[in-house]
Amino acid sequence: MNRIDRLFGILMLLQSKKHASVEQIAERFQISQRTVYRDVRALSELGIPLTFEPGKGYCIVPGYFLPPVSFTSEEAGALLLMETLTQRFADRSIQHHYANALTKIKAVLKGTQKERMETLAGQTRVHVPPAYQPNFAYLSVLQDAISARQIVEMEYRNSKEEDSKRRAEPLGLIFYAFNWHLVAWCHLRQAYRDFRLSRIKRIVNTGLPFTKSDHIDLNDYMKTLPVNY
Repeated sequence: MNRIDRLFGILMLLQSKKHASVEQIAERFQISQRTVYRDVRALSELGIPLTFEPGKGYCIVPGYFLPPVSFTSEEAGALLLMETLTQRFADRSIQHHYANALTKIKAVLKGTQKERMETLAGQTRVHVPPAYQPNFAYLSVLQDAISARQIVEMEYRNSKEEDSKRRAEPLGLIFYAFNWHLVAWCHLRQAYRDFRLSRIKRIVNTGLPFTKSDHIDLNDYMKTLPVNY
């Protein structure tokens, strides 16, 4: 990657995140931290208003707007492929939001790129087992609760067909064994539980903050699963 492409890439990274640390930028673009400092200084000299917050990293000063993003044909094709996967492996809530986002992206594509995407859309197929048919719409609600660290309430039916009402602190979402699973601290059991989304009958975000502060890291929890990640 030449320096011009790298500078543009760093700018896009900063535009997409609230903060980006020197370490994150260096790892993302496979450069030294010294090079990161030089590149950030170059962006500032080009008039991009950047600021640094100790413990958080670099960010673009609030209120500054960058020109619309453009996409290469290869990037547009990658997004289209993800739409196909989203339609097969995500729930209705994510399918809806992704479709809206992709519509906005298509609006900034050139005419020839739009034609290529339409051709690819008709020539891409994904087959999944008939047993996997996500008929829920909880992923978006859970994403919001996880990112905001807020408690959810749900009605859940376990593998024994027993119904219960649960209040839980959602830590993360994992897809394995052709099912989406919610890893959460269950207030009822006072332990971490793995809830299969297809068994959730109803779920709401209470808006209440977590009561437990020392939760297990999701990566550590995944080591206990019968799946080789």
